[in-house]
Amino acid sequence: MEHDTLVILGAGYTARVVFPLASRRYVQVFATSREPAKNLPTVAPDQRLQFDLAQPDTWRNIPERADLLWCFPATPPEAVQQFAAAANPSSRRIGVLGSTSAYDVGRSTDYPPPWIDETAPVDLTKPRVRGEEFLRLHCGAIILRVAGIYGPGRNPVTWLKTGRVRPSRKYVNLIHVEDLAAICLATLERGIPGETYNVSDGSPRTWNEIFDWSRAHCELSLIAAPDVRETGKRISISKLTEQLGYTIQHPDLFKELLGL
Repeated sequence: MEHDTLVILGAGYTARVVFPLASRRYVQVFATSREPAKNLPTVAPDQRLQFDLAQPDTWRNIPERADLLWCFPATPPEAVQQFAAAANPSSRRIGVLGSTSAYDVGRSTDYPPPWIDETAPVDLTKPRVRGEEFLRLHCGAIILRVAGIYGPGRNPVTWLKTGRVRPSRKYVNLIHVEDLAAICLATLERGIPGETYNVSDGSPRTWNEIFDWSRAHCELSLIAAPDVRETGKRISISKLTEQLGYTIQHPDLFKELLGL
């Protein structure tokens, strides 16, 4: 790898899985937080950095020429632009975790919904999307449009049990956090600056399918299903697998759910 230092901006759920993987590839890896001592107890003190996009005086804590993995929403756009101007992005490789919610599907009622690839329009009324697109177009950032993340401590069955979601015909796209972490590093190593890659396990499922499996295997009680007309999305990962050369390691959601 050309650069030897990585800074993970925002050390949340995904970043905690990225960190040990990155330590095998980079000479130095740092994680950031607004309150490093409080929020990064598992990170060695000399690998913690204070960083807050809203506090420009913390920006100087980011080492020059370090690669950046941006793990929190790139908003507000104005602060994103100001940070980019101060961060000398031309000397870095930058990966940004976005969301498949960026895609503007309009009022389509097609069912099943059409496959969405990276050429689909994005909703620039969303501040996060504007921030991501600024980083992509002006800083060469690589944007990952990430599906719903699951893994240890994030179980879709629990989402159904707690009523966070309900069974419906709506399609959902998911990605195991270990795949996402590996894709983040593959992106920094092999991704093309200024490109966008969809990130999912490649197998969209409906909430009805996940609910039916959960009732059979996890003793989930019957849940009243509302009349949901939303179609959801079906996210294509052809570009990820063909251009980036990544093979999904956790393609079978239901097999993975048995182990959570």
